Amino acid sequence: MSGSPGWGLLFRQLAVTRAPLLRLLAWSGVEALPPLLSGLLVSAAVDQGFLVGRPGVGVTWLAGFGAAMAFRAYAARAGFPHLAGVVEPLRDALVERVVHSALARPSADPAEVARLTEQVESARQLTATLLRTLRGVGVTLAAALVGLALLSPAVLPLVLLPLLAAGLLFARLLRPLVARRRAVVLAEERLAAEADRALHGLRDVQATGTQERVTEALTDAARASAAASRALGRASALRALVVALGGRLPVLAVLAAAPWLLSRDALTPGELLGVATYLLQQLDPAVRTLAGTVGGWLLGLAVVLDRLAGTTSDAPVATTVGGVRPSAAGAGAQTHAPLPSAESTAGPPATPAAAAGAPPAPPGGAVAGRAPEVRISGLRYGHGGAGAAVLEGLEAGFGAGEHVAVVGVSGAGKSTLAGLLAGVLAPTDGAVTVGGVRPAGLAGAERARLVALVPQEAYVFPGPLRDNLSWLAPGATDDQLADAVATLGAGQLVARLGGPDAVLRDPGVLSGGERQLLALVRTYLSPAPVVVLDEATCHLDAGAEERVERAFAARPGTLVVVAHRISSALRADRVLLLDGGRGLLARHGDLQVLSPLYRELAGHWLGSTAGHAS
Repeated sequence: MSGSPGWGLLFRQLAVTRAPLLRLLAWSGVEALPPLLSGLLVSAAVDQGFLVGRPGVGVTWLAGFGAAMAFRAYAARAGFPHLAGVVEPLRDALVERVVHSALARPSADPAEVARLTEQVESARQLTATLLRTLRGVGVTLAAALVGLALLSPAVLPLVLLPLLAAGLLFARLLRPLVARRRAVVLAEERLAAEADRALHGLRDVQATGTQERVTEALTDAARASAAASRALGRASALRALVVALGGRLPVLAVLAAAPWLLSRDALTPGELLGVATYLLQQLDPAVRTLAGTVGGWLLGLAVVLDRLAGTTSDAPVATTVGGVRPSAAGAGAQTHAPLPSAESTAGPPATPAAAAGAPPAPPGGAVAGRAPEVRISGLRYGHGGAGAAVLEGLEAGFGAGEHVAVVGVSGAGKSTLAGLLAGVLAPTDGAVTVGGVRPAGLAGAERARLVALVPQEAYVFPGPLRDNLSWLAPGATDDQLADAVATLGAGQLVARLGGPDAVLRDPGVLSGGERQLLALVRTYLSPAPVVVLDEATCHLDAGAEERVERAFAARPGTLVVVAHRISSALRADRVLLLDGGRGLLARHGDLQVLSPLYRELAGHWLGSTAGHAS
């Protein structure tokens, strides 16, 4: 365990704070004097005082013992400033590592940085607690053994042999305990990552009809976390054997041998009480503390230090992924270096086509027949079915194969309309139909084959990259996959990740724009004749956004885009302006004449674009 990178990190920092560490050890030596004298003073009080009829002498010896304990308390207090001199620089050094790593990865996940900061504080607290406890326990244990040797060498073998066996057993248990504690941490992190991905990509999961598969993945992660905790608990239970060997067995051995030692004058009654003082007041509590609380803290510190050593660096470094320095993916999105994570054992979510047992339709929008017409009739939607309606009496119709942009102020109901079109939300009143069918009334897999929704936060799961890309089109050929990747400008990203056959172990390494690109390729390949992009390109730059929208507009089928920039409205055949729960559908030029609100929105967008350009 001492050869792990985490302990190397700790020992290097302790070497820097050598002076306060030595002063702390010096005060620890002073603390050792009272435990060392305890058995000797008790023995003297009994043999030279109470047993010979001199109670005053016995009380005096015991008073000396009380004074020694008070002196120990003073020494413990005096060591605290030097403890701070060791621990606080350690915390500062670890914070510096986290900051350097974050600066080296500009697109680092803020949640990951926050977790690292929490681990730094855990390392500081555990180190302080261990040093404070170990110096007390260590000096107590050493003082008890020295006191036993001075008081009664005859009983020393009865104590040393079981204590040595306990120490060997404890050392043997440390490595598997650290491994199981690390497994618990990794399993918990995997569970948190799976839950975070599912939560942020919830609309994507709903739109693709794979709730059951994602639920299974979360359940598997939860079970793995529980299994790791149980395994750690079983291994930790063996520490009770360490306490029995090192703390309790020496007491039993001395009690068993006491009559024989007393009968041969190898031990006086006072010395027997002194030995009992060392064993019961010093040795046994020290062993229990070492095997119990200190053992648990030691395991926790080992895991935290290893995580910090493995996920941070001493200085800014060039970020690499798979040995290749990442550049901006075709979308202009940023990325950051991968963080270690437990490899997901869950396979990719089942595809809607496979779930329904139907043969997959040709990918890339090659759907038989004409694209269906989309009708919105008397549409009303209120969150929770009560309260103020977000959409009220909305009427609109999108022609087969039409490209429509949806615009409006914040809160106008654009994303709500996207969810209603995709069927992941059900209208409070009125209807949304696609080719005469209500998407909200279809099962998830069947609905996903009719309307494909790409929300702002896309869901990407651990596993082969090919499975992520062909999730909605399992029958896609290599040529179709390559064509979709190239058409949407994702070639550089896919190549950097290792190609379609590479395994994406931790989707957390991807930026928001990169996740959107993968989800867009996935949707481009799907058989759905209607595609709804709900600000699905908001993390891409303007050039990448234009490329994506033009690709989907050329794809067979109907395209509805919740506009993120004015350019999206300019590229559309018609624009649906949402205002006050209702809508106005017209061409861009006509809307500028018909609607002051649209003129204001367009002017705001154009002004923002000009400001960025300057």
